[in-house]
Amino acid sequence: MNINFSDVLVLGGISVSFLLAYQAIYFYFIYSPRAKKLGCALPPVFFSFPLGIPEVIRLVNAWFNDDLLEYFTFKFEEFQRKTGFQSVAGQLWIGTIEPENIKTMLATSFKDYSLGFRYEAMYGLLGNGIFTLSGEGWKHSRALLRPQFSREQVSHLESMRTHINMLINNHFKGGKVVDAQVLFHNLTIDTATEFLFGESTNTLDPALAQHGFPGPKGLVTGEQFAEAFTSALELLSVRVMAGAAWFLVWTPKFWRSCKVCHNFIDYFVFKALATPMEKDQEADRYVFIRELTKETSDPRVIRDQALNILLAGRDTTAALLSFTTYYLGAYPEVYDELREAVIADFGKEDAEPPTFEQLKQCKVLQNVIREVLRLHPNVPLNFREAITDTKFPTGGGPNGDQPVFVPKGQKVFYATYVMQRNEGLWGPDSTTFRPDRWNESREAIASGWDYIPFNGGPRICLGQQFALTEASYTLVRICQEFSRIEVLHPDVITSRNVMKQRMRLTNSSSGGVIAKFIR
Repeated sequence: MNINFSDVLVLGGISVSFLLAYQAIYFYFIYSPRAKKLGCALPPVFFSFPLGIPEVIRLVNAWFNDDLLEYFTFKFEEFQRKTGFQSVAGQLWIGTIEPENIKTMLATSFKDYSLGFRYEAMYGLLGNGIFTLSGEGWKHSRALLRPQFSREQVSHLESMRTHINMLINNHFKGGKVVDAQVLFHNLTIDTATEFLFGESTNTLDPALAQHGFPGPKGLVTGEQFAEAFTSALELLSVRVMAGAAWFLVWTPKFWRSCKVCHNFIDYFVFKALATPMEKDQEADRYVFIRELTKETSDPRVIRDQALNILLAGRDTTAALLSFTTYYLGAYPEVYDELREAVIADFGKEDAEPPTFEQLKQCKVLQNVIREVLRLHPNVPLNFREAITDTKFPTGGGPNGDQPVFVPKGQKVFYATYVMQRNEGLWGPDSTTFRPDRWNESREAIASGWDYIPFNGGPRICLGQQFALTEASYTLVRICQEFSRIEVLHPDVITSRNVMKQRMRLTNSSSGGVIAKFIR
């Protein structure tokens, strides 16, 4: 069969014309009349000819160049509003950084939205867990997990102390140049696995990291699991960013990594299920997975939930500590103030671990953490899909003060990163690291939804107190041991350049955080 190239071009042109015509018809003859019936008006609409394909190219370039967050910042500058429509690959998205719209989506009209394609995109690794499920499945997961994150459970710092001291004594002391970001990831996976399973991956200890855990499909070392988990999450983030085309993102390495992760977790699941209840009650410390077996005996449910919690427990806290280290090196005057406050409140020696309440009461420490989370929220970009006709309270019309119609099936993204750096919300120094802004009385948005580093509403992060406690205690120990932090990035103190950020499922520094900790 001979294929005439000119015929292909003609067919392609007809297809493009059809889709463009469909978008125009949709807006003017379907969307607009339905919006008017609900008293809604159009927000700004941006078409990228043809079919938003140039927008896809820009997105892909931004992804590979670690400029994704700058790309979304630019998009909202282009909107000149906090809410707008964008065409991407022939698909229309609503984007928003408007606090009231985000509040509506995450809280007021929570039941009107689902996670959309996220379930299918993440299922291969995370299964039916709290971060993949919507509706009744999510409610059940939340009810199952909530008791495991009570203040009583997350405020025991003794097990954290062992791993934090390993980090400081074996890696930070001696004036060695280290990639603090890599080491913080090791720290958080070690503490998270200790909390979840009662046994740590011990990746901060080279000897113990080679210890094998006998999963049902063979031995897995802590180091192998950490590497497989990182590899699987990398591709998982690509699948999520691919949106409706998530199924096209597949590699044999991804499935191999998933199998290693599942095998590793299954060892702890079956061990916990095999532990007699009376023996478990004699245990002298809290272990997440043992408590979960009291609620369900389904090994798949336990594995899926444990992996979901591990995802949140590792990367988010590691990112917070990494960015904080960078800023404390770039702003030595802030580090001096923090160190003075820590020594005044907790002393210079590592005696007894501070209590949960003591950490929360150290105002300078909490201000530093709040400011880092403002500039670098744990999940900078997130998605939802409307499961019924609904609306946003604002963003439409010529002045942006009218409601916006959100039809059933509409995909929406909200950029927490852009919102928390928005000059209109945070003032002219909105992109500047300035922890003492938290001492000022700021005329906040009435709902407080302009600052949501751990998300908000019913899906607010269950483990936020665990993450904040671990980050706070780690920073206390660093301040007790070191007089300054030297961050080895070009002109870091004179220019205070913002580091390149690598956005995947969570945020991180593109080139690591190369630093020396000086005693």
